[in-house]
Amino acid sequence: MSALASDTPTASGIAAAEARLAEALAGLNDAQRAAVEHGLASDDGAGAPPLLVIAGAGSGKTSTLAHRVAHLIARGADPQRILLITFSRRAAQEMSRRAGQVAARVLGLHADALPHLPWAGTFHGIGARLLREYAPQIGLDPQFTIHDRGDAEDLMGWVRSRLGLAAREGQKRFPLKSTCLSIYSRTVNTCMPLPEVLRQHFPWCAEWHDELERLFGAYVEAKAQQNVLDYDDLLLAWAEMMGEPALAAHVGARFDHVLVDEYQDTNRLQARILLRLKPDGRGVTAVGDDAQSIYSFRGATVRNILDFPGQFAQAARVVTLARNYRSTQPILDAANAVMAHAGEGHAKRLWTERPSLGAPQLVLVADEAAQATWVADRVLACRENGLRLKQQAVLFRTSSHSAALELELARRNIPFVKYGGLKFLEASHVKDLLALLRFVQNPRARLAGFRVVQLIPGIGPATAAKLMDAMALAADPDAALHAFAPPAAARDEWQRLAAAWTALRGGAAGWPAEMAVAQDWYLPHLERLFDDATVRRGDIEQLAQLAAGYASRERFVTELTLDPPEATSDRPGPPLLDEDFLILSTIHSAKGQEWNAVYLLNAVDGCMPADVVQGAHELEEERRLLYVAMTRARDHLHLVMPQRFHVTQQTPRGDRHLYAARTRFIPETDLGRYERLTWPPPPPQPAFVPPPPAVIDLRSRLRAAWRT
Repeated sequence: MSALASDTPTASGIAAAEARLAEALAGLNDAQRAAVEHGLASDDGAGAPPLLVIAGAGSGKTSTLAHRVAHLIARGADPQRILLITFSRRAAQEMSRRAGQVAARVLGLHADALPHLPWAGTFHGIGARLLREYAPQIGLDPQFTIHDRGDAEDLMGWVRSRLGLAAREGQKRFPLKSTCLSIYSRTVNTCMPLPEVLRQHFPWCAEWHDELERLFGAYVEAKAQQNVLDYDDLLLAWAEMMGEPALAAHVGARFDHVLVDEYQDTNRLQARILLRLKPDGRGVTAVGDDAQSIYSFRGATVRNILDFPGQFAQAARVVTLARNYRSTQPILDAANAVMAHAGEGHAKRLWTERPSLGAPQLVLVADEAAQATWVADRVLACRENGLRLKQQAVLFRTSSHSAALELELARRNIPFVKYGGLKFLEASHVKDLLALLRFVQNPRARLAGFRVVQLIPGIGPATAAKLMDAMALAADPDAALHAFAPPAAARDEWQRLAAAWTALRGGAAGWPAEMAVAQDWYLPHLERLFDDATVRRGDIEQLAQLAAGYASRERFVTELTLDPPEATSDRPGPPLLDEDFLILSTIHSAKGQEWNAVYLLNAVDGCMPADVVQGAHELEEERRLLYVAMTRARDHLHLVMPQRFHVTQQTPRGDRHLYAARTRFIPETDLGRYERLTWPPPPPQPAFVPPPPAVIDLRSRLRAAWRT
């Protein structure tokens, strides 16, 4: 039955529904409307050919995708059969909310009856759900737990040590556990052979190829024994599952529509999953912007979106959103010019109807100290003119580029928040409590158990290892834990852990009440271990509040690992005593954001592009990075160019200055798009004063003058 009709549709009812549909489309421009209505002329569009929406910066991408989902539902698509993939759980929730509101309005439903999208989430989150659901068919235990980056590093380090690869006296250095995991992760996500990954990205590790291959094999085996998957496994296992034709057909048949947001940020593994899910491309919509593909360091490849139109059994339709609703035209002209020199890409020229407030500025300053002074001066001047600090942002290529500015801001008591620090799940006290929940969920999760048991005074690594070995070998891990004899000094605390374990494993309290059991056990350890326990207790309370939003412990631990909160008391957050603060952010962290005024630090070669860039592909990504930075600005854009950088070196040459040139991405031919200024301005030239006449002896002349 069509969502626009009832069991006995009337002409007036259908007409009213069509009128509401037209009203919902009225706020879209022609290109957005074309994307929304693709394949929906008369039905739910399940058989529509693939669609690629090239959404330029600030072009209303989210609104367009939300309206497309809403109109699919309005035309009869079953929300249960729509797969919406975004790059964060929050984005999925927001997209689902907005699409539901539009659909409810079109269908004439009450706000409480908003259509729910049960399959909206991230690639990793959806993968985890499908792997649990299909676990019996693919040989997985559905109770598997998921390692975050820190846990995965620890397991890699444990395997590295067991294989005797840790550095020993007289031996060459072997890559650290973090480097080993980075190599493994890049190999998985880029679908590249290990020798190629080593050659391109880790050349200094190439001599260890055989050892790394052995290490990675043992690491995979250790995960299997402990019934854990790491973050990369969620994609790899999903892709491997979809490599089985019968399973791929079964999963693909569950969804009439597959919509993927931010497609330019997908890696080869994610593209492989999409192709296996819908090989004919029917019902597939991908949205993204090749000019904003900036995450190759995570394994993403711009080739996915560049090659998308020809990857399916039928050619994809390409709709380009070029009207910008964020920036002024002079800013867009400068950004367009940067991308006009790119080697390849989907053609588009951003345009807007927003009134101009002036051209972007290229600001030439003497050095980094002068740069910090100028930015601070300008930020305060804009504030005096009515632009709040929160409406201004300072962006930079690398986190260290803001060091001088941070000192200047602190000196002037200008509050700021810097994005790109310690994440919530990296805080040790949060990891402690989550380790308990993971350990209870999966008793064979060695690293989680190892961490939990060592929180007990009197139990060290050797004792913890004995317990974990006993639980790994036992048919009943619960019995092995209760039969374990702890050291005498740890007996009382061990009994507290055993009681908490029993309560949590039994599940009598139910979720989220089980979170209170875990808190009661952990808080005494928090008070004992940390001097700032009062501050850290706030994070534990935040964790408990988050837990209330999940249906089960397993869902909570999984989702929190896949999409953690950003804030923690361990990192600098918004100043508590200030209602306003300046934003400092790396360009990568700024993607998707916008501010009225943007200041880009170090717009010079060596910083933008970075001096470590190798090869044409990396250089083109640096160009896109500059484009992303520029298109964050609504009204004011300032690119600051220090002429020299002070470098401290312990060499015979000592400290020295490096001199920098304007970024190569703004050639001489494009300078006319900018207002150029130098700070501090050169001193004014004095007005011309003619030289004084020759000195005369006036007294002598006066003595003779009266005679004449």
